[in-house]
Amino acid sequence: MALLHPNQFQVGEVWIAFKLNDAPICTEQDGEFNCICLMDAASCFILGTTLVSAHESELSELEVRRLFKAARAQKNKFPAKLLIPAGEPHTALLSEAQRHGISVARPRKGELRIFTSEARQGFRDYLQGGNEA
Repeated sequence: MALLHPNQFQVGEVWIAFKLNDAPICTEQDGEFNCICLMDAASCFILGTTLVSAHESELSELEVRRLFKAARAQKNKFPAKLLIPAGEPHTALLSEAQRHGISVARPRKGELRIFTSEARQGFRDYLQGGNEA
């Protein structure tokens, strides 16, 4: 896949699924979680997020359907393509994309950094700020 950049896409054309957090999010009551999000590739707008137990290898089918439904509600349509970082186990995401006729590409994580780094940094800052209270 060639070097990717947001200006290569139209809003709503391509979504990116990725893990927003660097390390599991720890809660006293419910344990550790990862935050998975769907982002629009052109605008870098986060369309939806869901938390999944850090002890689960991937999202459940129900969690994926909810995430897609939340993302679709933003523009009332599904994208033509979904980008999922290579090496990440997202069988349910792949199945849901296929169910809606969305093609899937698996670029390396580094190829998605231009899209994801600001969101990941903002999430890190949010979590650190929340820990000060």
